[in-house]
Amino acid sequence: MTTEPPITLLIVDDHPVVRDGLRGMFESAPGFTVLGEAANGAEAVTLAGRLDPDVILMDLRMPGGGGVDAIRELTRRGARAQVLVLTTYDTDSDTLPAIEAGATGYLLKDAPREELFNGVRAAAQGRTVLSPAVASRLVSAVRAPTAPANEPLSTREREVLALVARGTSNREIARELFISEATVKTHLTHLYAKLGVNDRAAAVATGYQRGILG
Repeated sequence: MTTEPPITLLIVDDHPVVRDGLRGMFESAPGFTVLGEAANGAEAVTLAGRLDPDVILMDLRMPGGGGVDAIRELTRRGARAQVLVLTTYDTDSDTLPAIEAGATGYLLKDAPREELFNGVRAAAQGRTVLSPAVASRLVSAVRAPTAPANEPLSTREREVLALVARGTSNREIARELFISEATVKTHLTHLYAKLGVNDRAAAVATGYQRGILG
């Protein structure tokens, strides 16, 4: 039996207690390896280039270099790592810029262990990870000003959106719904237009806000 290699992590947060807690949690669970820690965004970019992690757990507001600038720089450099933002929800107002900069998704810092583990696994596969609570805060910003007024989604588009919200890839959606990947992409294009968004994370956020996703 082939054993999957562990998901490698870089933890970025300016609070040592938070970094210690996250390191201890992930190192105590099978399937994860913490490669390093950074206290700010600039250090994160440097370490990401040196360590090449699968996933970077990124705080947003840090003295000496914030998370959004770091995400933007990692995207510019074509870094392989997926960035999963851990937000405090009430105080982090940089979430939309982080989406635009290239973040894979968001979870709350007080999320249950299994939610964090599952979020990192999904992020490692390039899937969108978006906490419903974070989605509800993001939605008013991520919707385009000219978005259609609640144009209804078809039954199939709702099914595709629900699978996207679960972090399902296009290939897996195609397999589950017995359609081609090209058809999945067509449904995504249509539902993006109806929701007035441009990407998967924004579609999920708007889906929660409109009550399409429960």
